[in-house]
Amino acid sequence: MAATPEAQPTPADQAREAAVEAALARLDLDAKARLLSGQDMWTLPALPEIGLDSLVMSDGPIGVRGVRWSADDPSVALPSPTALAATWDPDLAHRAGTLLAQEARRKGVHVLLAPTVNLHRSPLGGRHFEAYSEDPRLTGRIGTGYVRGVQSGGVATTVKHFVANDAETDRFTVNNLVGERALRELYLAPFEAIVTDAHPWGIMTAYNSVNGPTMTAHHHLVNEVLRGEWGFDGFNVSDWMAARDTVADLTGGLDVAMPGPKTVYGAPLARAVREGAVPEAAVDTAVRNVLRLAARVGILKGAEPAVTDLPAPVDGEALAREIARRSFVLLRNEAPDGAEALPLKPGGTVALLGAAARDARILGGGSATVFPARTVSPLDGLTAALPDGTLTYAVGADPTTEMGAAGPGFDLRVECRAADGELLGGGPVPGGHLQWMGSDLPDGVTHDRLHTVELTGTFTPRESGPHLLGIRGMGAFTLTVGGTTHFDGDQRSEAADPFDAFFGAPVPRAEVTLTAGEPVEVSLTHLVSLPQDVPMKVITFALTHQAPRRDPDALIAEAVEAARAADTAVVVVATTDRVESEGFDRTDLALPGRQDDLVRAVAAANPRTVVVVNAGSPVELPWRDEVAAILLTWFPGQEGGAALADVLTGAQEPGGRLPTTWGTLADAPVTQVTPVAGALSYTEGVFIGYRAWERAGRTPAYPFGHGLGYTTWAYESIEVHGTEVTVRVRNTGDRPGRETVQLYLAPTGPGPERPARTLAAFAQVEAEPGECAEAVLELPRRAFEIWDETADSWSFVKGSYEIQAGRSITDRAITATTTV
Repeated sequence: MAATPEAQPTPADQAREAAVEAALARLDLDAKARLLSGQDMWTLPALPEIGLDSLVMSDGPIGVRGVRWSADDPSVALPSPTALAATWDPDLAHRAGTLLAQEARRKGVHVLLAPTVNLHRSPLGGRHFEAYSEDPRLTGRIGTGYVRGVQSGGVATTVKHFVANDAETDRFTVNNLVGERALRELYLAPFEAIVTDAHPWGIMTAYNSVNGPTMTAHHHLVNEVLRGEWGFDGFNVSDWMAARDTVADLTGGLDVAMPGPKTVYGAPLARAVREGAVPEAAVDTAVRNVLRLAARVGILKGAEPAVTDLPAPVDGEALAREIARRSFVLLRNEAPDGAEALPLKPGGTVALLGAAARDARILGGGSATVFPARTVSPLDGLTAALPDGTLTYAVGADPTTEMGAAGPGFDLRVECRAADGELLGGGPVPGGHLQWMGSDLPDGVTHDRLHTVELTGTFTPRESGPHLLGIRGMGAFTLTVGGTTHFDGDQRSEAADPFDAFFGAPVPRAEVTLTAGEPVEVSLTHLVSLPQDVPMKVITFALTHQAPRRDPDALIAEAVEAARAADTAVVVVATTDRVESEGFDRTDLALPGRQDDLVRAVAAANPRTVVVVNAGSPVELPWRDEVAAILLTWFPGQEGGAALADVLTGAQEPGGRLPTTWGTLADAPVTQVTPVAGALSYTEGVFIGYRAWERAGRTPAYPFGHGLGYTTWAYESIEVHGTEVTVRVRNTGDRPGRETVQLYLAPTGPGPERPARTLAAFAQVEAEPGECAEAVLELPRRAFEIWDETADSWSFVKGSYEIQAGRSITDRAITATTTV
């Protein structure tokens, strides 16, 4: 198939290519091989002989962590990718990317390891909060805006995880068996759209295999499709520890093996060339891709960066707050008296309930974790927004059923010592979770001298009673509380996935009765023992804590009394990092703990009960018809509580629409995420998400695209002129609003098996009360195409189609027909 036509190179492009070729010509084999191998956790080596600085990479996608995975180097924390997709606004995604580029430059980062554009194939995917949607077109549009935004700031993106990395179970070894049509129409589609429309400077190949070869060694998908058909000219970096075979990975199109210093590239690659296993020309191709990246980000001497005029500075806190409120999805707003429960009535009293209202979960677990300088919880946000005396709070129910990293009340520092007891370095730490990867160590500390790491300080409890303290991590530990040693021994894990081992369940090691307000000394010492042959040196563990557990029924009873005394009850329910995280998939969609019981009890006591759902991906809402309103806030980032107050009080409208279908696990059409004999078969073909729900004839709790606002809209007309569709809508409510106009394409004549309808285009309009607005949408050619597996090419399907415009996949207000 012919390659995608590329734009003509500019003089600046040509000058950069000349600088790349000149630099390449001056490198010997060993230097070239070394450049393709990480020198540590996050960087590639500098090559001063050609004027090349060290290339620095960092995880995203909701912030830029930098080279230190530690809370002592704070980052802006935006809402989760599912939240960003729920805005249905590529321009807002562009602005998010611009901010992240600003953050990257502040931290000396050249490459952001984001965005994640894998699809929500099954609701059980444990890492879906880090991806955008079940729909490839929505994913591609949001991802395109994000990539353009980041790269407008002179920082590279790496679109990941290429490809079919749609679940976590056995992700290092699973062979995903995906039909070519599903691969093209679904899983490759967002990557293709972003490569075509945003020209990303990097891509990350995944751990998994697809139809046999591992993705780091997948010659067909990387060299023939990504580079050949689509014309991708960026660098291809492995997911961390995914590269396993020197020859297969290089010939399969992998440019960089991360992390270092021990990888399958470097010295093993130079040796493979000398032994004739791979041609040096293949090494040159990979080095050329890396040098081109370096030239684009401005770290190759003699090459002008791709961006010389940087965007205007962005206020991170303000943008985080705006994205959050624009992402919130109002699922339901029906008070029993016929009036809408939201926005809150001015002057009324509010009972805020739920542990998640006080201790908000702002982001998902795993490599997406960043550490913001501040976090605004729902309790913080509503306390600031509501008049004094109108807000009460009760815990009600706690979603956390196990210990978490030491937080409020702990005043800790870290001390690193050599074997002879010498203090090598340390300093204050903001929490009980410590994580150092590679050379990411405190000043003055080196791996060869480090013997013990001690978290030490005081804990001042908020509540009296029996407190649990424990340890999360692997290795030898000593835990001391109040001068008494409660544990001194080894702690091990059987987890196969390292993220599950690092972030897995903590082990309780001490139960101590404490008095509120009275500090006690605490110390957790870790004896460092790192094997010499590990590909990277990682030191990670946590001092964990759980406050006294009160009787759950008593907590719910207190919440019910608070709700009964208030005009409105607002219940915040949430998932935890043991439910949604990198490293494992979910086993059910239930909210953890007694949260469902809390909602039902409060709803029975107060008919004006509003439930705020703090989850990154679908959860079951068995009480949804018993409450007045449901507001989905995703993982809302550091300003989530302030944004929540904006929306609940009516200062701002909830702007989100569902990027993924929400329903029960029993009804979900695609649920298989566990491989059988090492393979996971995508037997559903092109039918995932709303496509599968419609094919199965099942009704979800809330359909794809659904979302209410604080005004109403009438769809008045639709006109089709060729591939351009104009939809006219009117704001029929009493306040200004924003509407997301969704366009679905439905084949009506005979032809190959296809979904009943698919999202073809979308746009947003704003209007004052009574005013009309027009959305002009372009129908892309790809919406009329399917992948012909026999011809191995795209096939344009002629015939009759309905063009359906509306507010969701099921709320299609107006229709036109076209024949192509």
